[in-house]
Amino acid sequence: MLRSPVILGLDFGGTKIAVAVCSLDGTRLGSATVASGGELGARASFGRGVQAAHDLLDRAAPGATLAAVGVSTFGIPFEDRVDLAPAIHGWGDLPLGRELRAAFPGTAIRMATDAKAAAQAEVRWGALAGYDPAIYLNLGTGLSTALVIGGQVVVGADGAAGEIGYNLRALSDVGLPLGARVPLEDMISGQALARRAPESMAAADVFGAAAAEPGLDRLVSDFVTELAFHVVNMAISVNPARIAVGGGLVQSWERLRPGLEQALRAGTPFPPELVAARFPADAPLIGAVALAADAAGADISLDGLAAGAETAPEAGSATRADSTTQASGSAIQAAEPPPQTTPAQTTPGRTPPGQMAPSTAPR
Repeated sequence: MLRSPVILGLDFGGTKIAVAVCSLDGTRLGSATVASGGELGARASFGRGVQAAHDLLDRAAPGATLAAVGVSTFGIPFEDRVDLAPAIHGWGDLPLGRELRAAFPGTAIRMATDAKAAAQAEVRWGALAGYDPAIYLNLGTGLSTALVIGGQVVVGADGAAGEIGYNLRALSDVGLPLGARVPLEDMISGQALARRAPESMAAADVFGAAAAEPGLDRLVSDFVTELAFHVVNMAISVNPARIAVGGGLVQSWERLRPGLEQALRAGTPFPPELVAARFPADAPLIGAVALAADAAGADISLDGLAAGAETAPEAGSATRADSTTQASGSAIQAAEPPPQTTPAQTTPGRTPPGQMAPSTAPR
């Protein structure tokens, strides 16, 4: 018996690759996470992701037709390259669009930067639904933001809107090319925090140990202060109704939130609401599924995507609920919905928020 078509979401991260298979109504049939293997280089990491996707399809939907694939990635994806993608050596030279079409022949492919895919998920179903303008701040292996204006995620002329990881950090940086200065992401990101720690430890462990280690406490305080400097300046420029913070470092929300909130209250004429994202760790994957659904012409439901998922902090909360793990090995996270009632809508016939148009973009 022929099975109904399915869609696939694939999120390439600097430290992990996540994949989910869903039916056309959004019911999640399976999900998985594997290490990115970035130390092995871009080709090996890409191969891991593709293999994980095919393995999951074989387990969760054997024999089903794959209607579309949505892909989120660090960097800005095009047919022949990925711009601004330093997290894994060689990723920038990877012809991502072409490689994906070869890996999933005959299937519609849609790609987006991870932060923009995450913002799309938060606008459609999460903490940014109904808030306009808004900012999604991604604090993970790297650092980036996404702007939401008129219910749409702003892409930018070259796909690089919101890439604050390249911000100048000091007056002395003015006029210097990128290679002659230290960009913000090299100091303020999960990868940077781990590198700045006095001993080998993950960024989450730095936050966790800071309360008992004065040196680590100073490091975390400096980290939050410099991050707040840039978030406040961005909030002054955009005047957002809400800022949602996602990414792996949100597990340290109780340490991040007070410093950011105080800086926003003190430094902006009209302080925005600051909340943890509804999907703090898996928004890029959920956004990738949404891209696939749009490509397949499917109207998917959050209920199916989030069923049995891990619960994230409620808006403004400093606590997390106990997690539940899917049989497939990875949970898509969801929290209680924010108080708004009218989600932002996408305009029929327009490019879905965060989606790139790689074949026509200038080099």
